[in-house]
Amino acid sequence: MQPVHQYSSVLTRNSNPESMNPLLLSIRRACAGAASGFLLLGPSSVLAQDDTVDLGAVTVQAEALSLVTEGSDDYRVAQTSTPTRLDLTPRETPQSTSTLTRAQLDDFQLNTVNEALESVPGVTIERLETDRTYYTARGFDINNFQVDGLRVPMPYNNIHGDMDTAVYDRIEVVRGATGLMSGSGNPAATVNFVRKRPTSSPQASVGVSAGSWNRQPVDADVSGPLDDAGRVRGRLVAAGLQTDSYLDRLSRERGLLYGVLEADITDTTRLSVGHTWQDNNTDSNMWGSLPSYDTAGNPTNYSRSTSSAPDWSYWDGETHRSFIELSQELNNDWSLKTTLTHLDMLSDTQLFYIYGSPDAASGQIDSSQLTLSQYERHLEQWVADVHAKGTIDAFGRSHQLVVGSDWSQSRNQQESRYPVTSPTTPLPPLDEWNGAYPEPTEWIAYPTTVGDATVKERSFYTAAKLDLADRWTGVAGTRVSWFDAYGEQYGVSQATDADAVVTPYVGVIYDITPDASLYASYTSIFSPQTETDISGEYLDPIDGEAQEVGIKADVFDMGADATLSAFRITQDNVAQPNGTLPDGTAIYAEGDGITSKGLEATLAGELAPGWQANLGYTYIDIEDADGQAANTYIPRHMVRASTSYRPASLDQLKIGARVRWQDEIERERDLADGKTRQEAYTLVDLMASYDFSERLTGSLNINNVTDEKYLTSLKWDQSFYGASRHFMANVTWRY
Repeated sequence: MQPVHQYSSVLTRNSNPESMNPLLLSIRRACAGAASGFLLLGPSSVLAQDDTVDLGAVTVQAEALSLVTEGSDDYRVAQTSTPTRLDLTPRETPQSTSTLTRAQLDDFQLNTVNEALESVPGVTIERLETDRTYYTARGFDINNFQVDGLRVPMPYNNIHGDMDTAVYDRIEVVRGATGLMSGSGNPAATVNFVRKRPTSSPQASVGVSAGSWNRQPVDADVSGPLDDAGRVRGRLVAAGLQTDSYLDRLSRERGLLYGVLEADITDTTRLSVGHTWQDNNTDSNMWGSLPSYDTAGNPTNYSRSTSSAPDWSYWDGETHRSFIELSQELNNDWSLKTTLTHLDMLSDTQLFYIYGSPDAASGQIDSSQLTLSQYERHLEQWVADVHAKGTIDAFGRSHQLVVGSDWSQSRNQQESRYPVTSPTTPLPPLDEWNGAYPEPTEWIAYPTTVGDATVKERSFYTAAKLDLADRWTGVAGTRVSWFDAYGEQYGVSQATDADAVVTPYVGVIYDITPDASLYASYTSIFSPQTETDISGEYLDPIDGEAQEVGIKADVFDMGADATLSAFRITQDNVAQPNGTLPDGTAIYAEGDGITSKGLEATLAGELAPGWQANLGYTYIDIEDADGQAANTYIPRHMVRASTSYRPASLDQLKIGARVRWQDEIERERDLADGKTRQEAYTLVDLMASYDFSERLTGSLNINNVTDEKYLTSLKWDQSFYGASRHFMANVTWRY
């Protein structure tokens, strides 16, 4: 495995670690004061119980207003627009979908994106390092993300740091190829983060938690009207975290602020503006992780707390995400929405990487197998989208149509620096090491360790929900994309382009009964390539195609959605080595890539009064072009299950459990003969909450109650162990 280098920005770190404490203190003060201070912005106070708020006549409605999940125990939503931007019920969506509602996020204290996506059926979390995570679905890396349905291009297939979920109402996941709304990417899945929005009624909450390893999160959320008529509304979310870790030396601080304003400019026009700031600071983070075996090929089997990070390593990141939306009702059936977003992300790191394996006799690691690096990155991104949505009547039936266009530009600057003098001190056995290692004082960047590349993508898209006949519904769409990239990353040209790439989407649904439907779909996606053929021409983009058939039903007295599906995903036009030119330039030819096929069953919703569940089983078979097993680090069988119960006889109480099971995974070793294996394992989390009053709730979460020891990933030839048994206690006040 090659270490992934990191980039250049203006973000720097204060050399005094104590200087970060005021940041956390300021976040805590913000959380404590948000419930009162925010409401002084307007004449209507959220906490003023004697005032009556006249909301007036407002006809503009947010697209997702009816889908808001906060304030409910529900584990499902009525509609989703993530795959097509059409308003479709689960039965009308010809793909497998899952939603993590606000109740599920709160019940199991899923406070980061990593923790949340661990609960999604069919999704695996590849925790390769402490501060960089990859996700997979159906055999492929997930690199398609959305925020409020607007695509977020990803320069790499990973997430840096811990993204806080406090700002989101829900997280929607659509599995399979999703090129219609995502543009370029892999045929894995799309993850859509749907933000909280201002409420028409005043509300507020403050939460304080304490947990294992000195974990101390706090959060506050205040929302409501800012004028007497209720035509201007606002929301402020603040969160902070300070924690140590089960890993030696690792500690984190995180701060978050999210503010959004909505204004009904007219009875048919709404303007929304918002901004999110998040600051992550990690000390003694791992770059790469632990060697899986020694020089004799024996498994290292370190303790769970073992870390490969010295006491001077760190990974700091700051993210600013802004948006402005203008929604216009055109008539009773049509609306127009324009959105512009801006992302500015800075990373600053100092890292320590182990290339090789410890000596079988001494446990030491030679200094020649160590790499020390500083890394900085600046990612700036603009995304714009405009679309119209409404209904049309044709052939005696009513149909839904969306037509739109989007544009994005992402500039990624990065730089890696290395010590002027190579390390000469060997590393002691990791399970005996206290993190002390000589810290370099002089660093240098080379031309091949600097990058500056820009990616532009624009497209036109359209989709329709067609009422074909009694019991028959069609969903069809297409996207036409133009892709252009230029610049270099670490001495490698990023220049490539793709013109007028057509991405189709076709699905059909047949209602076999009033409560059940059969469906079939064909979806696709593309991914540009920088490799060239013998003529010097860029290879065509990789084609990702997905076919899916299944049955969906409303079950348990219409309280839950059930899906049973079969899928097949292929990649074509994948670059394959095809020799070299006389000047030594490598040339490539197009060939077949990975094929993934499998079965999936999901169930989400209320199974009985007070009993919520979100359950999923996935089986996948992944093969390369030669028919050999591929990506064996991905489990072939997995279960994701979350459930909660509120008894009618004691409705102040809620109890629940979360179960994650996967079968054995393995990978061929890079530096020795044999395979590294992780046996099948089960993780069980328990929760209980109690409403002491209408405003005060206490909860307790215990994770990994069986104290299972497991490796977090085998995607690379290194890994580390997941957390041991741990707990979190929380008290939340709500108005």
